Amino acid sequence: MTEQRMVLRFPEDLLDQPVISTAVSRYNLHFNILRAHVTPQSEGLVVLGLEGKTEDVEAAVQWFEEQGVDVKPLESAVVRDEEVCTHCGACVVVCPSDALAMDPKTHEVRFDPDECVACGACVPVCPPRAMSISF
Repeated sequence: MTEQRMVLRFPEDLLDQPVISTAVSRYNLHFNILRAHVTPQSEGLVVLGLEGKTEDVEAAVQWFEEQGVDVKPLESAVVRDEEVCTHCGACVVVCPSDALAMDPKTHEVRFDPDECVACGACVPVCPPRAMSISF
């Protein structure tokens, strides 16, 4: 079993289509919607976790793309600028998934993109604006 977290951007013509449920049933996957935003008559954005056999997850991603869905790995959506970060820890307090944590030895903030759920809570609280999210 593997889990991949991704950002799906749906064009307007797919907003009323059961794309995710079709892929989940077709490829025998489990899913978790981490975040979603749909603007009627414009676009849809879903941060999605898919779990299943590696080949099934890969086939589903390919099928999404064939349908016209833009698929990006979640890790590329949330970024910390290492040069700007002052390791103040403000982001650690608001991170619900512990993707941001203070290292007890070095007192530096570590960022684990594999734990990040792209909630965006860290972005507005970061004093030097080292955290960014791009969907």
